[in-house]
Amino acid sequence: MTLGLETLDYVIFLIYFVIVSSYGYWVYKHKGKQTADSKDFFLAEGSLTWWAIGASIIASNISAEQFIGMSGQAFQLGIAISVYELLGGVALIIVAVYFLPMYLNNKIYTMPQFLAKRYNERLATIMAVFWLFLYIFVNLTSIIYLGALSLEKMTGFAFMPCAIFLTTFAVIITLGGMKVIGYTDVIQVVCLIFGGLATTYLALDLLSDKVGTGSGILEGLSLIREKADSHLHMIFSPGQYQVHDGRGGFIDAYNQLPGIMMFIIGGQWVNNLNYFGCNQYMTQRALGADINTARNGVLFAAFLKMMMPFIVVLPGLAAYVLFQENADASIVNGITQNGIVKPDNAYPVLLNLLPVGLKGLAFAALTAAIVASLAGKANSISTIYMLDIHNKFFNKNLTEKQTVWTGRVAIVVAFIIALMVSPLLANFGQAFEYIQVYTGYISPGILSIFLLGFFWKKATANGALAAAVLSIALSAVIENLYPAFPFLNRMGVVFWICSAVHVAISLAQSKGKNQPNAFEVRPEWFKVTPTFRYGAIAVVATFSLIYWIFW
Repeated sequence: MTLGLETLDYVIFLIYFVIVSSYGYWVYKHKGKQTADSKDFFLAEGSLTWWAIGASIIASNISAEQFIGMSGQAFQLGIAISVYELLGGVALIIVAVYFLPMYLNNKIYTMPQFLAKRYNERLATIMAVFWLFLYIFVNLTSIIYLGALSLEKMTGFAFMPCAIFLTTFAVIITLGGMKVIGYTDVIQVVCLIFGGLATTYLALDLLSDKVGTGSGILEGLSLIREKADSHLHMIFSPGQYQVHDGRGGFIDAYNQLPGIMMFIIGGQWVNNLNYFGCNQYMTQRALGADINTARNGVLFAAFLKMMMPFIVVLPGLAAYVLFQENADASIVNGITQNGIVKPDNAYPVLLNLLPVGLKGLAFAALTAAIVASLAGKANSISTIYMLDIHNKFFNKNLTEKQTVWTGRVAIVVAFIIALMVSPLLANFGQAFEYIQVYTGYISPGILSIFLLGFFWKKATANGALAAAVLSIALSAVIENLYPAFPFLNRMGVVFWICSAVHVAISLAQSKGKNQPNAFEVRPEWFKVTPTFRYGAIAVVATFSLIYWIFW
């Protein structure tokens, strides 16, 4: 295995960098408003097309978390990890039909703004602070860590220079505002899809060469079925098999993905609906558009989501077979670190086996995914900070220009904090698991607050606050008292308890009366166009077919 990139690889990457930077600058100068407008900066109000919205959602979603973290969990768990992508596509359909009309018809631009309108300012402020901490210390930090880790493995440069490079590139894109982010994300998505598919193709071809007869990718796919049957099941049973935990030991695969129970109890639904429906950096793209444009954009994102397993899961499966068969010493040594099997190393190791030129393309694809995701999340951090904290508590009289520039300062500060914290994630075994577990502390309470706030007029602020606090406390208690209890099932259980407490407190407080700040709900808001309906059916059918084949 050759560590580092050749001249041709750097040339290809430089071409990608120049194209993205130039296009971003052109968008900044020529598309939309030329004045320092805060709504234009944070929301790109009215200027994003459906394809830009869809591409931008995926660009923010697909990052090093998927390329590195999910490929690592495909190495660890197999095809079952695809559930996060497949159910994510279904969740996007639900969000488009039921969530978007509630946001757009009530002129909601940030998640704390929803809480302030529907409940009260106290809850909005508390949750804004929670979101800021979550986005900076979990999301931004993990993306920088995983991205820098992959670049370190690929280029041979040290971790921190790689982290600084990614952070600087992301800052440049983010400072242009949501309009620049949204349209450059189209290029980023094209790059990550083609580069990702190229990596998948070559990983399967390598598997065929090293383990089979060299007949190509179809043989590579058949070798995965032959050599890794345990990794080709979507549903696990308790004790079915043990997998590497990334810390030198083993763990029951069921603890990571608890079979059918993660759907019945609802942990996967909580995870995906909260992520795509109650998450600033996911919904923000659509909040400045009209309902049909927003829905079509989210539908486009759902289709792209269904493609992701081919890009982020298959390479992990190929790496697993190569590792298990001891087919290549460089692969075995690259995945093993100080005698510990590190699944997160699987994708970076594969990238180093690519031929010259294609390695540069894969490098560009990975960088595109990382930078796009960092930019989207950082813009959301800035939006929440400015609209829900700074403008309320520090300076209520900022001009539009001052608001934009203060938002830019917030972006830089958030990146600096995340950059400094990112090396600490090396102490965790599985980065993708880390993201899911700690996001899962607050997700059940947030989803309960939003669903009841949308569709139940008796929901009160005290009930919502109780749900938010209980979500964190109960999650921590269950994790410490019952460490073997799968975190996805924990999320489901916590969601139902939080919802019950929310309902009980609301009924006791409101005495059965509707709240004066309850949202209006009209049935016609949830009607969709025939095109959207057919597209939604196709997404759900794809999900069902994959589970039927690989149950």
